[in-house]
Amino acid sequence: MKSAKILRNAQEVGVLAKLDDGTYTFQYLQTYLDNPQAKNISVNFPLQPEAFKSKYLFAFFFNMLSEGNVKKAQCRNMRIDEDDSFTRLLKTAKDDVVGSITVEEIL
Repeated sequence: MKSAKILRNAQEVGVLAKLDDGTYTFQYLQTYLDNPQAKNISVNFPLQPEAFKSKYLFAFFFNMLSEGNVKKAQCRNMRIDEDDSFTRLLKTAKDDVVGSITVEEIL
């Protein structure tokens, strides 16, 4: 299993994981849900304690990935398979992203 912390403005809000069977989960942290100022990260992820599950990488996270020549350059430089979207997300969505959401790999 590979997993990552999901942060909003540097505050940890949840965990995204790719399970051994190839499915994906996203779950908000209970400590985040307990915060009265907590906001959902997307309309597709309303605040709830139950995990979201999908056979595919959630579109919200997939759309954080680079495309075209930037994708090719990232994959070449980091030796990542161009079809491995989850690893690309873990390796590239920590610092240089548009918006308030960042992804930090859990080692």
